[in-house]
Amino acid sequence: MSAGAALHFACPGRIDQPTGGYRYDAAILAGLAAQGRRVVLHELAGRFPDADEAARTAARACVAAAQGAVLVVDGLALPAFEDALPAPGLRAVALVHHPLALETGIDPALRRRLAALEPALVRACGAAIVTSPATIPDVAAMGLDAARIRAVAPAVEHDAIARPRARATLRLLCVASLTPRKAHRVLLAALARLRDLPWRLDCIGPRHHDAREAGRVALARMARRLGGRVRLAGAVEAGRVRAAYRRADLFVLPSLHEGYGMAFAEAMAAGLPVVGARAGAVPATVPRRAGVLVRPGDVAGLARALRRLATRPDARARLARGARDQARALPGWPAQARRFAEALNALEAP
Repeated sequence: MSAGAALHFACPGRIDQPTGGYRYDAAILAGLAAQGRRVVLHELAGRFPDADEAARTAARACVAAAQGAVLVVDGLALPAFEDALPAPGLRAVALVHHPLALETGIDPALRRRLAALEPALVRACGAAIVTSPATIPDVAAMGLDAARIRAVAPAVEHDAIARPRARATLRLLCVASLTPRKAHRVLLAALARLRDLPWRLDCIGPRHHDAREAGRVALARMARRLGGRVRLAGAVEAGRVRAAYRRADLFVLPSLHEGYGMAFAEAMAAGLPVVGARAGAVPATVPRRAGVLVRPGDVAGLARALRRLATRPDARARLARGARDQARALPGWPAQARRFAEALNALEAP
């Protein structure tokens, strides 16, 4: 992709939504624009990933506008392009954060549909960029030649290091949308076993992506009598998220699957020890020196890990040092935008 060539980008809805996938998209596009590349953003109307007619209409208009150029389609938007790809005169690249059918808690019929539709659309694009090397086998299994897949991981900001401090109450932080895959109810069940310890949890993340799950999480908090110790803050602006990382003592997110796990990288960049689950790309993102990972969905194992770190300041300090060391090796966004452009250049030839 030459510096003067337009890059069209299809985003499922507004790009300023506070989730890892949208923040990745926005940061990469900002980095490409800073390099002097002409970026045309299409914020598609409609419903995703179970695309409705509004989404399909927006996808057809996007393809028409991108004729003769390169079009990158965020994976969440791909189902809307069912009737629009492949398109003559268009070079399309799928940006796969994680396979759609691996989402937790979706309707079984929708899961079967996505499991059949996403591979067909990835093959129709003919090339893909993934956000973790761990996702390359998943996309190759969709029938796309591994030579047509490139990995460009998210980046971090290195200016929000949390400073260890002595205090009576441990401050826990979870940053994630309230969806079943993020396993907030598993976390609440584990924390209910730690009532004898002094801790508080701040949960930051949008509620609107799955209103039913957000309601279940709120009910679980009350049913387990954790209302006074667990705060569901909802979506907050970026500055407040960075401040929350600086205030915290420990980051915890027991996701059942991650295509990369930007919040884990951000926690390490803030110098926080991490507790999570060995799911998807998380083990590749969080090394043992920076965190403790348990089996996905293992309430007892999660409770044991949290109890150990809550009662062992030395263990927290050791993992915090490992997190900072790991974060120093993580790239910044300008470097990853350059790698994204290099990946597009490598994939441009059919």
